[in-house]
Amino acid sequence: MLCQAASNWRIPIWILDQSPDFPASRLCDRFVEGNFKDYDDVLQFGRQVDILTIEIEHVNTDALEQLEQEGISVYPNSAALNTIKDKGLQKLFYRDQQIPTSPFQIFENKEELLNAIDVSINIPFVVKYRTAGYDGKGVQVVKKATDIDRVGDLPMMVEDLVDIDKEISVIAARNPNGEVITFPAVEMEFHPTANLVEYLVCPANISTSFNTKAKELAVEIIQKLDIVGLLAVEMFISKDGHILVNEVAPRPHNSGHQTIEGNATSQYEQHLRAILNLSLGPTHILQPSVMVNLLGADGYSGHAIYENIDECIDLNDSYIHLYGKTVTKPFRKMGHATVIDEDLSKARRKATFIKDNLIIKA
Repeated sequence: MLCQAASNWRIPIWILDQSPDFPASRLCDRFVEGNFKDYDDVLQFGRQVDILTIEIEHVNTDALEQLEQEGISVYPNSAALNTIKDKGLQKLFYRDQQIPTSPFQIFENKEELLNAIDVSINIPFVVKYRTAGYDGKGVQVVKKATDIDRVGDLPMMVEDLVDIDKEISVIAARNPNGEVITFPAVEMEFHPTANLVEYLVCPANISTSFNTKAKELAVEIIQKLDIVGLLAVEMFISKDGHILVNEVAPRPHNSGHQTIEGNATSQYEQHLRAILNLSLGPTHILQPSVMVNLLGADGYSGHAIYENIDECIDLNDSYIHLYGKTVTKPFRKMGHATVIDEDLSKARRKATFIKDNLIIKA
């Protein structure tokens, strides 16, 4: 989707990834086969480009730091990435900067966690492994004692289970000149099994005061992390009326996909504007929207087959984006659909129709 946005301005995009079968290889100007977790692969690739950016946090930041020292523009910066990709360091950053977040503790292993239960931490709580988590992976909710059996013996961050009223996200953008702008807050609803976003509603159904506070927090965090590009800030609104920062993603994010059709500037164009140090685009809503993630059907793994896609494409004001992943797996993100309508209830009904009828099997 970044390549698609860049094509409007004929900006050449090079991609480093592991296989030329990956979707972006068919849209970029040059595809380089390599591992973005490998120091040498990232270093060699980065030395060939003018600006280096990411689409996932789990990259080799040692190589990024070296490239920064050599004068390559790396956005977001390696120091911010090191903080964000370790959920323990990320939480410590919030605490040190007095940014509201849920109470937490950090443990090096499972034994430390077990020793702390009923001493400094009580069930229920949430376990997040400190590194390599993505799309709900590496997160376990412990609601009863037997759930602890499923917790792995890894460094972890453990936080109180928040009594959540709503989950929202605000995407902020910042360029090297220090200009910052935010997109309107969106409301997220999560899949009960896969622990990833199922529906996204824009605008979020929240009060003006919550909306203002959420935007202020997003601006504060992107500035304090000195991030150039995008930062998606996911937050909880608790039932007792507080906004708490959950976690952030320093890149175009699932909670901004609806901006392609629903907002004056898409998150992908905005990311390009930011890293190229152009003026940031307007972010106002053109039409309210509902986005639904298109997930691989449970119980199927293999070459992807899309059932009933013609019926879904025929829906007015509905925009289906298939990512071109050749292999489907249970709950794998294979695409998304955005429905725009002044009446959000109508948009929701169409989005639900697409979710229920566009079946991705093998």
